[in-house]
Amino acid sequence: MIGLKIVDDTLNRSFYKLGLLVGKHPGYFLIIPVLITILGMTGYQKMHNNIDPEYLFSPVNGEGKIERAIVEKYFKVNYTSRFNVARIIRAGRFGRVIITSKDGNKNMLRVDVWREMRMLDEMIQNMTVNYDDEVFTYSDICAKWLSECFQNDILNLDYIMEDVENHNINLTFPLMFNPVTWDAHAFPVFFGGTEVSEDGFIISVPSVQLVYFGNADSKKIDKLGSAWEDAFLDLIEKIQDRENIFQHIRIARFASRTLDHELEKNTNSVIPYFTSTFVIMAVFSIVTCMMSDWVRSKPWLGLLGNLSAAMATLGAFGFCMYAGVDFIGINLAAPFLMIGIGIDDTFVMLAAWRRTSIKTPVPERMALMLSEAAVSITITSVTDFFSFWIGIFSPFPSVTIFCIYSGAATVFLFVWHLTFFAACVAISGYCEQKNLHSIFCFKVQPLSKSQDRCWLYKVFCSGGVDPDDMDNPKDNREHGMMVFFRDYFAVFLNNGCVKFMVIIIFAVYLLGAGYGITQIEEGLERRKVAKNDSYAIEFFDREDDYYREFPYRVQVVVSGKYDYSDPQVQKEVEKLTQTFENTSYVSNTLYTESWLRSFLQYVERNEDYLNISIKSQKDFSQALKELWLAPSSPFSLDVKFDEKEENIVAMRFLIQAVNISGTEHEKEMVRALRKICKDSPLNATVFHPYFVFFDQFELVRPLSIQNIIIGGGIMMLVSFIFIPNIFCAFWVAFSIISIEAGVVGYMALWGVNLDSISMINLIMCIGFSVDFTAHICYAYMSSTAKRSKEKMSEALFALGLPIFQGSVSTILGMVALILANNYIFAVFFKMIFLVVFLGAMHGLFLLPVLLSLFGPGSCTRHDDDEDMKLSSIEKSLPHPYCIPHPQFTLNGSHLGSSLKTSTFTPIERYHKKAFKSFGDIDKDLGLGTSEENSSESSTHSNKKSEMPQEEERRYRDNWRRRSDAHLYQQRSPHIDIYGTGTYRTRDEDVGRFNEAYRPEESRSRFERRRYSPPEQRNFHQNGGLVRSHSHHGIVLPRYLKESHFP
Repeated sequence: MIGLKIVDDTLNRSFYKLGLLVGKHPGYFLIIPVLITILGMTGYQKMHNNIDPEYLFSPVNGEGKIERAIVEKYFKVNYTSRFNVARIIRAGRFGRVIITSKDGNKNMLRVDVWREMRMLDEMIQNMTVNYDDEVFTYSDICAKWLSECFQNDILNLDYIMEDVENHNINLTFPLMFNPVTWDAHAFPVFFGGTEVSEDGFIISVPSVQLVYFGNADSKKIDKLGSAWEDAFLDLIEKIQDRENIFQHIRIARFASRTLDHELEKNTNSVIPYFTSTFVIMAVFSIVTCMMSDWVRSKPWLGLLGNLSAAMATLGAFGFCMYAGVDFIGINLAAPFLMIGIGIDDTFVMLAAWRRTSIKTPVPERMALMLSEAAVSITITSVTDFFSFWIGIFSPFPSVTIFCIYSGAATVFLFVWHLTFFAACVAISGYCEQKNLHSIFCFKVQPLSKSQDRCWLYKVFCSGGVDPDDMDNPKDNREHGMMVFFRDYFAVFLNNGCVKFMVIIIFAVYLLGAGYGITQIEEGLERRKVAKNDSYAIEFFDREDDYYREFPYRVQVVVSGKYDYSDPQVQKEVEKLTQTFENTSYVSNTLYTESWLRSFLQYVERNEDYLNISIKSQKDFSQALKELWLAPSSPFSLDVKFDEKEENIVAMRFLIQAVNISGTEHEKEMVRALRKICKDSPLNATVFHPYFVFFDQFELVRPLSIQNIIIGGGIMMLVSFIFIPNIFCAFWVAFSIISIEAGVVGYMALWGVNLDSISMINLIMCIGFSVDFTAHICYAYMSSTAKRSKEKMSEALFALGLPIFQGSVSTILGMVALILANNYIFAVFFKMIFLVVFLGAMHGLFLLPVLLSLFGPGSCTRHDDDEDMKLSSIEKSLPHPYCIPHPQFTLNGSHLGSSLKTSTFTPIERYHKKAFKSFGDIDKDLGLGTSEENSSESSTHSNKKSEMPQEEERRYRDNWRRRSDAHLYQQRSPHIDIYGTGTYRTRDEDVGRFNEAYRPEESRSRFERRRYSPPEQRNFHQNGGLVRSHSHHGIVLPRYLKESHFP
C-alpha cells in the first residue's frame, strides 16, 4: 500500500506546484492553449472523410475478406465483356428498384403493370448524365455479357402478359422459356414473394425487381458509374414525387452509393445540434455555478468550462487529422461526450476552489484547489482514456477511428482544464479578491454592509466579505443542497424499510438485466445505417418482405492442382456439393450450378456418340474446353487453368441460399457453410459479397466480452492505484459488473443490437461506470466516523450533489443525439444515458445502502441510544467540533500564549458561541457546485431560536463522546486510511497541538472550524473542566499521552 500511496502524494504535490505557477502567471496558461487550439484546427484542411460502410463496419482481417481475395485471385470479374450477375465478387456500381402495386393488388402479372414497368425501364436506360463535360447514358457504362448490356429480360414477358393475365398461359417456377423470345427466365432473380401452386405454376407475384449494373473495370469508368447512380436516384425520386406519372406501380430505389450517402447524411444530421447543445450546456453550467453571493458566484467559469472542452476537442481532432487518421461520421458524437465530461471536471475544480479560504492569496488558493481536485479529475480522465485505448485495438476500423479521436480529446481535455480553465479560475480569483461582481466586474459591498441598500442591490449585487470582519456569519453561509443530502437524503436511506426496498429494487433490476441479456440480438442491420426517414428504409423493408426466400447466390471455390479426371476427386467434389445441398440453408440441386456435375452427366449420357476420353488429365482438360467451356457459356467463368492451359488450378460452383432471414440466421448460415469447407479434404472456400459484412456477427460478441473483461480489470487496477483501499477495489469491481450487466441487458430491451456501434459504447461505459462509484466508496471508506450511518451521511454530504450535477450534465450533453433521427446516434444516447443513470443510482442509492449494511462501521455497537437520536441542531453540524481551549506553556516550552491555570473558562462561553455559529444554519437553496465545507451562500436566513435546556444537555454529552476520537483521528498521526502503518513523529504532534491551541481571536472562521482543539472527556454539569490527564499540573487532551513529552 505504501507504494500506491506515493501515487496520491505525488499527484498532490505536482498539482500543488502547478497551481502555484498558474496562479502567479495565468496569462501564459490562458494564451498558449488558445494558440495550440488554433494550430490544431489548421489540420482540418487535411480531413479525409471516410464513408465506406464495408471498410468501417467489417473486421480488417475478417474471413470474408480472405475468402474474397482467394476468389479474386482466380476469378476476377470482367465487367466489359464477361459479366454474370451470379458471379460478382464486389458490389460494383448498380441501381435497383423494387416495384409493387399501387392499388393494393398482390398480383403484378397484369398488362397495365407491365406496361408501366417497361416505361420505367426505358426512362432509366435513356436517362442522360453529364459528368466532367461528358454526356453518357446507361448503355455507355453498363456491365456487359459479350457485347450486350445486362438486361432485365423479365420485361420480355410483356409479349405474353395478356395471355398470362387471362390464365391462357401458366408461368412455371422457378425456370421457364419464353415461347416468343426463347429467353430463359429465372424467376427467383426478379420475382419476390411468389405464390406457387402444387403443380409448380405461379399463382401471383406481389413484387418485381429490376437491376442495372455498371462497369467498374477502371477508375474513370467507376466515376462515371458513380455519377450515373446519383442521376438514377434523382430520377426515381422525381418519379415518386410526381404521382401522376405511374398509376399502377410504386417504386423503392437503392444503389451501391446509398449507404455511403446515408452515412454522410448521418454526419450532417447531427451538425445543426452542436449550437443548441452548447447553449443548453452553457445555460446549465451558468445556472449551477451561480450563487446568491455575487462575488463568489462563478457563472462565467461555467461557460468557460464548456469553452475549454470545445477547444480541447477541436485541437485534438485537428492533430489527429494531421496524423493522417480518417474522419468518420460517428466521431461527431465525441464533442457532445467531451462537453459532458469537461463540465464534470469543472464542477470538481470549482468545488475545490470554494473549499479554500478567501483570506489566502490567489496562487496559494490555486495550489490548494488543484491539489485537492487532483485525484478526482485524474482518475476520471485516466479511466476514460484507458477505455478508449482498449477500443483502439478493435478489428473494426469504425471503433478504432472513434477511439483514437475520443482518446486524444480526453487527453487534451485533461490538459486544457489544468491550464486554460485553471487560468480562468485564477483570474476569477483575483476578481474575487477585489470584491468584484462576478458578471459585470464592478466593485460591490458584502451583504453585511448592504443593510441600508435597497432590496434589489442585496439580491443582485451584494457579495464577498467585509475586509474588516471577514468572519461575519452574514457573509459566510452554508450550502443548502449539500445539507439536504446529509440531513434528509441520508436519513431517508438510513431507514430500515428504505434499505429493504432498495435491495428489492436492485434484485428486480438484476432480474430485468438478466432477461435482457438473454434477448440480445447481434449484428448491424443495413436499415439501421440509414436515417429513419431515408428512402433506403422502404427498399430494405420490401427486400426483407419479398426477397428472403432466395437471398444469396453463394460461390464455392476449390483451389489447388487437383486431377479432375480422377474419379476419386470427382467424388469428393460431388460429396462436397451434396453436403451443401443437404443443409437447411441451401436449396436443392435444381438451383445448383456445377460445371463438373453437368459435364460428367453430359459425357455419361452421350458416351456412345462422343468419340472422346476423359481418363487422363490432359484428355479431360481438352474435352472440357471443346464441349463445355464455350465463350458463350457461363461455365467458362468457373474454371481456371494454369499458364500452360493444361491443368485446372481452381474451379467454382454455385449454390443457392434459401429462406434466410435476420442477422442471427445469416450468422448461423455462414458458420455452417464454412464448417463444411473446413471439414472437406478439398481446399474449399465459400463466398458471397455480403459475407464480408456478416463477419461482424461472429466477432462482436466475443470481442465485447473480451473488452469488458479487460476494461473492467484495468479500471479496477487504476482505481486501486489512485484509491488504495481493498474495500474500494471490491465495491468498484462490484459496481462495474452490475452497471455493465444493466447496460447490456436494458439496451437489448430498448431495441439496441450488439454490433460495432454498441460495442463502442460498451467500451466507453467501462470507464464511466467507475466515476461515481469509486468516489462514493472512497468518501465512505475515508470517513473518520465510527458508525455506518454517519459514514453514509458524510459521503453523501461530500458527493451527493456532484454526482447529481455530473450525471445531469453528461445526459444533457448527449440529448441532442436522440434528435438526429438515426440509429447510430440514438444508440450513443441510449447507452450513455443507461450507464450514467445506472452509475448515479448505484452511487446515490445502492452503494450507500450496501456499505452501511456490509461495510466498515456496520457492526459497531453503541452503548447509548441517545447517539441515535440527534437534534436538528446536532444534525446541522458538518463535524463534531470541539470546545476552543486556551493555549498554555509546558515546562517553559512555549506551546502558544500563556495559560492562567488559576482560572478556568466556563463551557457556556464556548458552547453558546458554537450554538450561535451552528445552531441555525443559513442555507443557500440555489443550485451551485458542491463539496463539503463549502462557503457558498444564499439569500435565505432564519432567525436563531433559543436552545431548550434538555437539548443543550444532549448536545454537550454527545459532543463529549464523539469529538475526542474524531479529532484524534483527524489531526493525529494514528489515522491511516491507506493501511501503510506510518505514523507522525512527536514533534509533528506537538506542532499540530500548538496550531490547535492558537488563540481563537487570531483565526479566521475557516481556521476555527478546521483546527478546533479537542475537549476533555469529563465535565461537570455546570460546564467546569475536570483534570482527567495531567502533566505537571496542566490539563492535557485525552489523546496527548505523557509519553509524547520528554
